[in-house]
Amino acid sequence: MTEQATTTAPRWHLTGDWFDVCKCAIPCPCTFAQPPTYGDCEGVLAWHIREGSYGDVRLDGLNVLMLGSFTGNVWAGEHTDPYAAVFLDERADEQQRAALGAVFGGEAGGWPAQFGEMFHPEMRGMDVAPVHIEVDEDLATWRAEVPGRVTAVAEALGGPTTPDGARVQVHNAPGAEVGPGQVATWGRATTDRANAFGFSWDRSGKSSKHFPFDWSGPD
Repeated sequence: MTEQATTTAPRWHLTGDWFDVCKCAIPCPCTFAQPPTYGDCEGVLAWHIREGSYGDVRLDGLNVLMLGSFTGNVWAGEHTDPYAAVFLDERADEQQRAALGAVFGGEAGGWPAQFGEMFHPEMRGMDVAPVHIEVDEDLATWRAEVPGRVTAVAEALGGPTTPDGARVQVHNAPGAEVGPGQVATWGRATTDRANAFGFSWDRSGKSSKHFPFDWSGPD
């Protein structure tokens, strides 16, 4: 993030839902700022913008999806081989795509710039495509799809001592991908499939989590 980038970007604010599905065992150690279960991690990261503006450009209802992988502990700055690829919502017009690119690419400052500086992935590609994301209001399930390329579905984690309708959650997570101050709701991936930009996997039963996000910039 450069000073020029933060001073030339307009004021912006996004709120919405984020979730991932990954290869780690439940719960994903990354959320606790620990190394991944198997030493490396790969998975799907999905953002649904409930309300958003970038200057005068409205971003309400748009989606972004990323495939990512790395080895080691991102939060300790000890990771290697970080790779990513991004899908932008095909419903976005030219101005909206530019705004999404600036925010999620880190050029507009805020938390995405901080996380990008830390993760610093090598980008394998970007595409504009149908990006479908659904999150139940009660967080019973969440799902994302780029047809024919990515499918990510998870259900809220529960067990013998979880009260009916209650969610398994973590406050003040040491390694929250959306930044400080949000609550993680744990899930179990029922489908985690990708075949795009050199990323390829098909599994189920591993970790998933949902976070709300509330970002602003360019500060």
